[in-house]
Amino acid sequence: MQQAFIPVQLNERISIMDSLRGIAILGIFIANLGSGFSFYDATLNNSGPFFHPLDKTFQFWQHVFIEGKFYSIFSLLFGWGMAIQLKRSEVKGLTPVKFMRRRLTFMFLLGLAHLLLLWTGDIVAFYALVGFVFLWIRKWSERKLFITAIVMLCLPVLIYFLRMKWNVLLAPAGLLYGTGTTVDSYLTGSKSFDEFLINLKTENYFFQLKSLVAGVFYRFGDLIFQSRPLKVLGMFILGYLLGRNDRYTQLIANKKLLWTIAGAGLVIGLPANYQLSKLMETGLYYQLKIEGFYQSIAYAFGVAPLALAYVALFFLFAQTGVGKKVTAVLQPVGKMAFTNYITHSIIGTLVFYGAGLGLAREVGPVYYTMLAFLVFIGQIIVSTVWLKYFNYGPIEWLWRSATYKKWQPFKKKPSTNNV
Repeated sequence: MQQAFIPVQLNERISIMDSLRGIAILGIFIANLGSGFSFYDATLNNSGPFFHPLDKTFQFWQHVFIEGKFYSIFSLLFGWGMAIQLKRSEVKGLTPVKFMRRRLTFMFLLGLAHLLLLWTGDIVAFYALVGFVFLWIRKWSERKLFITAIVMLCLPVLIYFLRMKWNVLLAPAGLLYGTGTTVDSYLTGSKSFDEFLINLKTENYFFQLKSLVAGVFYRFGDLIFQSRPLKVLGMFILGYLLGRNDRYTQLIANKKLLWTIAGAGLVIGLPANYQLSKLMETGLYYQLKIEGFYQSIAYAFGVAPLALAYVALFFLFAQTGVGKKVTAVLQPVGKMAFTNYITHSIIGTLVFYGAGLGLAREVGPVYYTMLAFLVFIGQIIVSTVWLKYFNYGPIEWLWRSATYKKWQPFKKKPSTNNV
């Protein structure tokens, strides 16, 4: 007979994992501010108080060091977390798959609410769907899983090439794009992207809600076009292998291996990402041109290796005296990553859309990067204070309570020693 499920206690959390998650959401926020909130376009005549002469340079180097790298780290952490959750559920005599399906189901619902109420660029619902796919293959041998991960990360190059030859392969993404256009025209009356953007930055929240319905189709169409499910699943698997049988403890202790991973990732990843950034400037990826094919190659050889280099360097840094202090400072913001991620969408909406200041297309990379860091510093402070009085962030509390089918203790007891 299975015992009642007891949620993982806070003192069992892995501090280095939480800290790395905090860094990941900062990188994701910077990338999202550029592509999904500010709608900055370097090809336009950008003039105004929130543009800077270094904007184009900032964007170029953000593509080199940030584009794709931090959602890849977040994907790695997600797979790592699934390995830990599955192991702990087995130890407690539960059915791991049943538990994870319930966890992923409520994660999907929360992500869907985010997608339909706040922002089209949600990744939470998408991660939940990829997580369901991962559960199907989780028992494969480690060798088979590792090979599958590498194939998943490289396969988008072949898919892009085949789409250049046979346009019929665009059908899934094309169908979603077409549906999104139809729904958007019906609900918002927008006849073009420029008209939609003007409405988005001038109309109220009700217009935004209507646009988000069409945004669901655009979002998943874009994810399919970019072969993002394969890229994310590949990093999920690598993270799962890292967390399986507590392999991460061996990796963190092996400084020689960490330096090897960091060195290889930098040597391979930096040149590839430099080329990726130059190719992104052409804007030909979605037109299935040869430059887009080269861009998919640069992405495959650049993004995952550099993301892994970042992780290895962080593990090394976290073991130094200064690194331990930094890790401790970042841990609270990572523990509340889900809440902080949703907060990013609220802030982005209020700053750039008509429901707030309506500054879309009026802020460049220099200033929106400054905004990201200011928000992140604020979140470090708020998260640290919040966790002195509460066990979880608000969204984490809802997710845990739904997963365990029981309201979890929200406020900390005066006698608790947990941080």
